[in-house]
Amino acid sequence: MKSVRTFEDLGFAKGEPHRITRQGFPEAIFCPGKKTEHILSIFGVLAQGPGPVLATRATPQVARALLKHYPKARYYPEARLVVMNPKKVRMKTKVFVLTAGTADLPVAEEAAITAEALGCRIERLFDVGVAGIHRLLKFRKRLKEAGVAIVCAGMDGALPSVVGGLVSCPVVAVPTSIGYGAHFKGLAPLLTMLNSCAANVSVVNIDNGFGAGVIASLIAK
Repeated sequence: MKSVRTFEDLGFAKGEPHRITRQGFPEAIFCPGKKTEHILSIFGVLAQGPGPVLATRATPQVARALLKHYPKARYYPEARLVVMNPKKVRMKTKVFVLTAGTADLPVAEEAAITAEALGCRIERLFDVGVAGIHRLLKFRKRLKEAGVAIVCAGMDGALPSVVGGLVSCPVVAVPTSIGYGAHFKGLAPLLTMLNSCAANVSVVNIDNGFGAGVIASLIAK
């Protein structure tokens, strides 16, 4: 109950630096829609905890401000993540992060770096979509090492089902907003993934790499 009550009231936000002790993952800052000064204040509160501290969807302008005030932080521009105090201990379980195409990389990197900051060992397999299925099959033996697989795909969103049929571990599917008109900004792959016939596939929201990274880290733990 003490950990539940521990937060700092900033008026515009209530920072919870010790959430990780209760839930196994920290509170993260979703940057869009927030003033830079508010992000800086919340980041400072979260930095009082055991870490890691994550600011998601950070623009370069926000990242520069954070790094100026918190020089130990690191900015990952492709993932749009600012991370400070990541866990240094790596779990034995491997988390594989796969993408159907190169355009899925921002979401995949958000997932990979989030999981890595939470102590996961990450293996990346990018651009192995079903349009060239032989590219994925080349890594079939490596996939057997996966304890969890995060699979990011846009377009028809078929890759998680294929991966699910090749591995004996949980698959966290991430639909991305990459595709043409009937793709409906990620809705088409979302529905495909929700209707997967591979029973080991579960799904997070469109472009939610952060959520996939958290879920994968909890499974690996």
